[in-house]
Amino acid sequence: MTDSGTNPSYLLRCPSARTTSVVFASPHSGRNYPASFLRKIVLDEMQVRSSEDAFVDDLFQSAVDHGAPLLLAQSPRAYLDLNRGPDELDPAVIDGVRRIAHNPRIASGLGVIPRVVSNGRAIYSGKLTLSEAHERISSVWRPYHDTLQTLMDKAHADFGEAILVDCHSMPHEALEDVGPPGATRPDVVLGDRFGAAAASSVVERIEAAFASAGFKVARNMPFAGAYICQHYGRPSRRHHAVQIEIDRSIYMNESLIKPNANFKAFKAALDGVIGEIADIGRPADLHVAAE
Repeated sequence: MTDSGTNPSYLLRCPSARTTSVVFASPHSGRNYPASFLRKIVLDEMQVRSSEDAFVDDLFQSAVDHGAPLLLAQSPRAYLDLNRGPDELDPAVIDGVRRIAHNPRIASGLGVIPRVVSNGRAIYSGKLTLSEAHERISSVWRPYHDTLQTLMDKAHADFGEAILVDCHSMPHEALEDVGPPGATRPDVVLGDRFGAAAASSVVERIEAAFASAGFKVARNMPFAGAYICQHYGRPSRRHHAVQIEIDRSIYMNESLIKPNANFKAFKAALDGVIGEIADIGRPADLHVAAE
């Protein structure tokens, strides 16, 4: 395994030999909080970290052992959200931004420069300048997405297709309204934008990998995938993107943001799932994109 890329916004871990068209990425597990950012915000350390996909980078680190690259955000989601478009600017938190057509993500305070963290808690007491927002986009958003696009293009060139596995975690409380009352809640939610971001054969294989490891899987509810799946998922071009959301309560204490007693066992089980997902992109088993 080698670490590539020198930009502070991301860490790219590469296998010694790339043997699969699958690319793993974690856009929300970054936890390098700039001191200048911490001085601006009105939240304490635990509150601002509530929007992190904490430990997802650790959980998926075996991807490189299975021949796949792993792209990890280093900047935190509260600072800049890599799963948003660079034009998703919130006029309620960025001075000088013109209001555009209704965008539910911006309206909820979750644009590319978030206004709130979980439970709607405000990050700032005032507004940022437009120049500061543009600086964050140029220094954090663009390097990450330039690298991700390069990884996808390389996979397609080498294997004839590219499969992006976008790795996330979700608060346990997000599952409260999934399914009828009393129903078993999913452990994992796969998002393919209701079939628009990935071929069904790819999603079925990912679902089967989790199910065979004993996890209950749902699709697209309550998370169908946001900007990354929308932008990188082009099944007709053999570019597939699937978002994976894992219930945080399985492996961590959400209130303390610490691994729980099940962390090691879950990580071991997930390693087998990662290996099966990597197998989807082996040259002998590529997929017909337009189904």
